[in-house]
Amino acid sequence: MTDAVTIGIIGDGFMQPAFFENALRDALPDRELSIRSMQIDWPLRLKSTKHDPTLPVGEFVGRPEEYFDFLRDLDILITHLAPITADSLDHAPRLKTIAVSRGGPVNIEMAAARDRGITVVNTPGRNASAVAEFTVASLLAETRNIIRGHQIVASGKFGREFYHYDNTGPELCELTVGIVGYGDIGTRVARLLQPFGCGILIYDPFKELTQTEIDAGFEKTDLDDLVARADVVTLHPRVTPETRGMMSRKRIAMMKPGGYIVNTTRGQVLDYDALYDALVSGQLKGAALDTFEPEPPPADWPLLKLPNVTLSPHIAGASRYSATKAATMIAGDIKLILDGKSPRFPCK
Repeated sequence: MTDAVTIGIIGDGFMQPAFFENALRDALPDRELSIRSMQIDWPLRLKSTKHDPTLPVGEFVGRPEEYFDFLRDLDILITHLAPITADSLDHAPRLKTIAVSRGGPVNIEMAAARDRGITVVNTPGRNASAVAEFTVASLLAETRNIIRGHQIVASGKFGREFYHYDNTGPELCELTVGIVGYGDIGTRVARLLQPFGCGILIYDPFKELTQTEIDAGFEKTDLDDLVARADVVTLHPRVTPETRGMMSRKRIAMMKPGGYIVNTTRGQVLDYDALYDALVSGQLKGAALDTFEPEPPPADWPLLKLPNVTLSPHIAGASRYSATKAATMIAGDIKLILDGKSPRFPCK
């Protein structure tokens, strides 16, 4: 019989430890597992830190030293938001595998893990369907006055102002949607929009369209052409030096009068001051925003007070299915590793 494998799970209020443990026991019914768990009080009490100049990681909760004792004697660590640095790994001499339940291992010091021969796996695409659905829902909410209509009725009125032609919005079948970033999320957004009859423009320098997509009328183009031709620009790239600030004041000014911007990726890709000016001036008709820079935005930020924006608190990826899917993906890769095989989702 093989020795027990010691697995530590650092979960939270979204990626709950039980999801991982259940998935592991389903994937490894014959393996002796010693599992210990802790759950941090995120997102209700604790807040995540996007950037800390003193640490080589991002988008994490807590300080590395808060987890040192938990890491001792682990063979495998599963985490969502704990910051894992070189100092962390010095407190985990047995650690051979780290599994991160997110699209990118931004909270792991990858160079330190590589130096120690530690395998890191993650869960790319685990919330792609959730974010894609939310993107289309946000676009509909903004263009068709859904939130504003709700607010009127909830206030005790039954105002009909949004039936006045001047206040109505377009149907999706009228619109050309420009999708910036054509990975797991962007491709799903395109597929969801297709039955509505939208025109689809794609910008992604790393992806080519399939013949099926070309036959469906999807068109790949450069970013400036997409911005100039699209009625809606929806943003889905990862944050890199190349994409940071890519939707700049200059590009926003290139958009069609009466256009819309949707951002469900990260705030760093969009110039929010320029967006505010375009919304106030009437150059753009509306925006739907799930992410911000800074995040959370200041309570007195003028953008939050505009009537032509639909706002949400970075919840596009928050679905029950994305949580259990991530746990299943991690359990599958841990099984492969323990069986001496290559994982499906290794991080470089």
